[in-house]
Amino acid sequence: MARPAALIALGALMALGQAPWGLWPLTLVALALAFWLGEAAPSGRRGLFRGRGFGWGLALGFGYFAVAMHWIVHPFLVEPEIYGWIAPFGLFFMALGGALFWAVGIWAARLAAPGAGRWTRLGALAGGLALAELARSFLFTGLPWALLGHIWAGTPLAQIAAVVGPHALTLLTLGLAALLAGLLPGRRPWLAALPALALGIAWPILDPRNPAPADGPLIRIVQPNAPQAEKWRQPEVFYRRLLALSAGGADSPSPALVVWPETAMPWWLEDSANLLPEMAEAARGAPLVTGILHADGRRFYNSLIALTPAGEVTSLYDKAHLVPFGEYMPFGELLGRFGLHGLAAGEGGGFSAGPGARAITLPAFGEVLPLICYEGIFAEEVRAGIRAAPERPRALLLVTNDAWFGPGAGPKQHLAQARLRAIETGLPMIRAANTGISAMIDARGRVTASLPLGVTGALDAALPEARPSTIYMALGDFPAGALTLLLLVIPALTSRRFRG
Repeated sequence: MARPAALIALGALMALGQAPWGLWPLTLVALALAFWLGEAAPSGRRGLFRGRGFGWGLALGFGYFAVAMHWIVHPFLVEPEIYGWIAPFGLFFMALGGALFWAVGIWAARLAAPGAGRWTRLGALAGGLALAELARSFLFTGLPWALLGHIWAGTPLAQIAAVVGPHALTLLTLGLAALLAGLLPGRRPWLAALPALALGIAWPILDPRNPAPADGPLIRIVQPNAPQAEKWRQPEVFYRRLLALSAGGADSPSPALVVWPETAMPWWLEDSANLLPEMAEAARGAPLVTGILHADGRRFYNSLIALTPAGEVTSLYDKAHLVPFGEYMPFGELLGRFGLHGLAAGEGGGFSAGPGARAITLPAFGEVLPLICYEGIFAEEVRAGIRAAPERPRALLLVTNDAWFGPGAGPKQHLAQARLRAIETGLPMIRAANTGISAMIDARGRVTASLPLGVTGALDAALPEARPSTIYMALGDFPAGALTLLLLVIPALTSRRFRG
């Protein structure tokens, strides 16, 4: 079997298909080589489909997640004197946790195809990794970040997500890699050109035309650019910046909606009643949406409110899917006795979760589906929120504070996932980020306007039109899940062990 170091290196190369690098061909080649090495290994106790499949997946996954998720160290460096020592451990255990899912997936593939032929074994291997990616998207509250299928975000193939969702993109990635791996030692090497030919045909067919000029209502997205280490130390400075950016200049057009980022308001909602009219006035007659902290007795929430032009709160949305170890600590009351709290939690064991995704109505604008930061990475929850709405929302509205993620890969990967949510739902997305990247995204996932990282400003952008409801909205992840299981069940049913 290939040495663990070689598999770790291949996993690291695979990660370079993710944003911000976007080297998706490298992901396919590295994954195909990993498949080939494993499939070509001896069939004894050291072979992939014998005793060591678990270690194979562990090494490959560790290399992949260590690179793809390297930005996870940044939250610990906001207050380095307190949390800095945890940073390397955070990265190690994040990579190890993702790798364990892959290891179990490879182990499942080994069990499914002990005596099958090469192509069946490769298919089972693809199914095992796809099952692992599905599992880590749902189990233990889920973390569908840097899925293998995310390498296609920003390419024409991302449009497939409108039909079968993000997990089918993962199956596509694994299927192409398995095909390449099966052809590497073959007698007809020219067949290896078939995947490239298929991509070459699909690429222009799926490539959406350049976005047509949007003529929808004007949205003002405010990006105050408050570094996380300074955000709560100078609240008045950043609050005044938000007001000035919202009002714009004398020649600025009047927006139909003004959006501030997650926790943009530096004071609790219960302490801000006298400031709400001032905020509404800065919006120049438009409704204003902002992230804010909210308390209800001894419960604390990361929330979003909508204000009328008169400064009245018309909608309050409490974030439902919280970040474990960030906004709350599992077993928080116990760990709190030892001084361990969530990184973004200001009180006790952390924040409480809201009741779930739901649409809200904005005055003189219509319905939108609010999402707060982390919630935007869960395709199935976004879908559920839209399906539960009395009528289809006009847009997705995501507010986030990506300052936690640092200045590199984290915010760009988060944006890539936001683009997929727009494609899957057929709805445009309004995305307001504290330090960037704020953006207007159309219903095909194209960024029509944006403010880059580290820039202070207000983005005026017209809201693009929604597309008709997508097939993914109707079917969800069922097709991708069913195909994943088939890739494991069919080898199991046809293997010599089960045929007797």
